Amino acid sequence: MVPSGGTSHCSSNQSGTVGSQQWTIWSSGGGGCLITYGSDAAFSATWNNSGDFLARVGLAMGSNKTYDQFGTIGVDFAETKSGSGGGYSSIGVYGWSVSPIVEFYVVEDSYGRLSGSGTKKGTFTIDGEGTYDVYVHQQVNQPSIQGTTTFDQFISVRQAVRTCGHISLTKHFDAWKGMGMSLGKMEEAKVLVEAGGGSGRIDFTTALVTAQ
Repeated sequence: MVPSGGTSHCSSNQSGTVGSQQWTIWSSGGGGCLITYGSDAAFSATWNNSGDFLARVGLAMGSNKTYDQFGTIGVDFAETKSGSGGGYSSIGVYGWSVSPIVEFYVVEDSYGRLSGSGTKKGTFTIDGEGTYDVYVHQQVNQPSIQGTTTFDQFISVRQAVRTCGHISLTKHFDAWKGMGMSLGKMEEAKVLVEAGGGSGRIDFTTALVTAQ
């Protein structure tokens, strides 16, 4: 269960801190709310007829180190969801790098079927975690952490849904690099829900990103 109480953040573009983690909410339309629970590594999100809506909690990484300079980056998550996520949705891990600017996803669950977009680059398996299909998709003149620009999305999509577990994020980055997909310096890595409309709620009873 998520803790009782909590603080709702319902701005369309806002960030803050909770414990050792950073939370961020962003939407292009009707939006929704991200709910934090003090210092606990847990959060909830709600939306109702949103545009593109993203709520995420995790590490702000400073944009001055590559992923391998952080040691081993791992994610632990557990979630329950209800409602709908519109035309598309992603639940998993999300982040950005700069120089080059890349938006990345590791998709573990969805309000619809699990699917990737763009060019499929390959498939890889992490022992004890799952098998993932890997895609690259170019975004042309789209919003980013550096304004409207053109950038690549790197996407790992798990072949079978799961709603909890450990994600060895560094192993995804290593696999992408082996497929010719190189991240720049890390800006963030966060547990994410993204919804392209609909009306829903998700509760992350665990949402913790670590680098050690």
